[in-house]
Amino acid sequence: MRGEVLHYDQAQGFGFIVGVDGNRYTFAREDLRGTAIPGKGTQIEFQPSGSQARDVFAIHAQVGVAQTAAAATSTTSVPQFGRRSSDQETAVFSGVGAAATEPSSTGLWSYFWRALTVNYVTFRTRARRKEYWGYYLFWAISAVALAIIGFAIDGALGNLDAGMEEPIAGFALPGLFVLATLLPSIAVTIRRIHDLGLSGWFYLLILLPYVGGLIIFVFTLIPSQKHENKWGPVPVGVRVPPPFVPAA
Repeated sequence: MRGEVLHYDQAQGFGFIVGVDGNRYTFAREDLRGTAIPGKGTQIEFQPSGSQARDVFAIHAQVGVAQTAAAATSTTSVPQFGRRSSDQETAVFSGVGAAATEPSSTGLWSYFWRALTVNYVTFRTRARRKEYWGYYLFWAISAVALAIIGFAIDGALGNLDAGMEEPIAGFALPGLFVLATLLPSIAVTIRRIHDLGLSGWFYLLILLPYVGGLIIFVFTLIPSQKHENKWGPVPVGVRVPPPFVPAA
């Protein structure tokens, strides 16, 4: 299967891949094949095994450039710890141009559209606050717009006249929209909880009368963890403070 490297931590020897099927896979150093060190954005081939990627090898990386850059940086760079250091390493070892490593769009509409398409039933990754609220902003706008269109249709059909039937379209259109977006709405909330380092099972707190919804609402307001956790790297667009390097 083909895919793209989302992140690879050379020091820890593990990383994340998104496959053409839209699922995310983890891989370790021992799963790599070939001499090229994959960086963020590197196009790869791999064998999926559950949520694990096996036999990973780069198909578009410039091996010679990556090895030369690795040799140069190994003698001049200072070891650092944290996400920024990892990003610097992947930029060097990817062996591809800047266009191949550009992050996905972080616009509000882009988050909403991806939630309804590639992330429709994606529960295993992370979602920053902007992604969560961007999704629900356009979700609410869409629901209201469909309700207005539905009532306009009912008005044209005479369903709003006195003594006539209920406004069918005015309720049916937004109702169908809510049903169609039920899974992505749950998924983006679970990813938001993952972004805090918590298990997605905390979403079941919403079943608690009165306080459950309030607890979930508070979760959605908490900032992202500024480091990788078990559900993935820091989401694109989240500012990560530089690592602390003590003076010599």
